[in-house]
Amino acid sequence: SSGINAEYGGSRKTVKSTKDDVIFVNFADHGGPGILAFPHSELYKGDLDRTLEMMSEGARFKQMLIYVEACYAGSMFTKLSADMNITAHTASNSDESSYACVLDEDLNTYLGDCWSLNWMNNTEQIMPNLDSETVMEQYDIVKKMTTTSHASIYGDLTTITNEPLSTFMGHGKGLKDARANEFQMENSIQSQDVMIDWLRRKLRKTTDEGSAEELKQQIKDHENKEKFVMKTIDAVGADLLGSPEAVNNLKKVSLAIRHPGCNEAVMKEFFAACNCRIQDNPYITKYLATLSKLCNMFSADIIVKTVGKYCYEQ
Repeated sequence: SSGINAEYGGSRKTVKSTKDDVIFVNFADHGGPGILAFPHSELYKGDLDRTLEMMSEGARFKQMLIYVEACYAGSMFTKLSADMNITAHTASNSDESSYACVLDEDLNTYLGDCWSLNWMNNTEQIMPNLDSETVMEQYDIVKKMTTTSHASIYGDLTTITNEPLSTFMGHGKGLKDARANEFQMENSIQSQDVMIDWLRRKLRKTTDEGSAEELKQQIKDHENKEKFVMKTIDAVGADLLGSPEAVNNLKKVSLAIRHPGCNEAVMKEFFAACNCRIQDNPYITKYLATLSKLCNMFSADIIVKTVGKYCYEQ
């Protein structure tokens, strides 16, 4: 693990697990096609695949349950083997955004993400008896509760799914008085649009002229950036496919990350050449799937060259 940390500049904090350990991972942040975004870096599907395979082959866990709240979360796990003792439960499938819910007007923020609020609410309802519900039962309950996106499940669907939640979340000792919050799942919004929505709501509330002008400029800058990204990716697609109509047809095809290495190389070039990041410009994830789909048709080198051409020209 020290070699991996040295290469990627990580925090050097790693899971010191053995073949007897069960692991529960809960991730909540922005995501894109084959990407999970951390505050200052990205995790790509290829890296995640290699890490999970390495841990499995090295007997670094007995069972692993992964919960992911992010846009396009399913794209990270579509090829997760059923034989690795890993199950992944995601807020969204490969083709869609996840959603934020429960707007607090006083705080001017959304209190959570719809799928995450649902699984946490369900967990609190049975607390401290987490051995009374299985992983699959929670998946089925939360899938029905989550109407904004399509909760999905991948990997081992026979063993881990029959385990009680307590196997991964403990027995809730000391939490006997925990009570589920009865949130009204209204005012939902695509996670990609939360930032600009927050700025617009802040603008409506401000009474300071100077602050208002600054907010207007920020909103305009983000709107222009989104238009630029949409236009640039469409131009890249039209250049490679031969026409705008071909690009529109490609957008209708379901997303499949068949070449993770190409996807990573193209995304890194796009972020660098077009001066944008998922963390700073989450709305760009609405358009990135076109680049991912091009990786199923062209080599990374050709796409990277075309991306550079249009990003730097504009």
